[in-house]
Amino acid sequence: MAGRGDGSPKRVRPEELTAESPLTLPGFFAALSDGRLLGGRCDECEQAFVPPRPACYACGSREIAVEEQPREGTIVADTEVARPAPAFAADAPLTIAVIELDSGARLTGRVAADYEAVEIGTPVELTVRELTDREKEFALDHEGEWPLHVFEPA
Repeated sequence: MAGRGDGSPKRVRPEELTAESPLTLPGFFAALSDGRLLGGRCDECEQAFVPPRPACYACGSREIAVEEQPREGTIVADTEVARPAPAFAADAPLTIAVIELDSGARLTGRVAADYEAVEIGTPVELTVRELTDREKEFALDHEGEWPLHVFEPA
């Protein structure tokens, strides 16, 4: 059932979209806090996406299965942020990348490496950590308890 995260597809009903559902950002980050990286897979077109959502962005189907995702992937696009938001200024410059997970889903995140040390095709692995107190100052109220995902070169 899509709302339970057991991997079997079914049509998502509006009443299932509570904050606890893995098809919502609060539900996705709650699972990530528990060490589970969840994604969606469309039963109609097989598109994989992270985080999961109630409808496929490729074909519009609402037949979505929630599946555990691999933490490994490769960089498919990257950039360096030399002047980040104040909460991240001490970490500048930041390397940000789009990662294609081994499932085919893509997730954008920070890479714990200098920009010059990575390139398209670099293998990475997802790690998760709590926000620092400084980062929490800049988070929206509902984001303060959400973890931060960071990719480490593998």
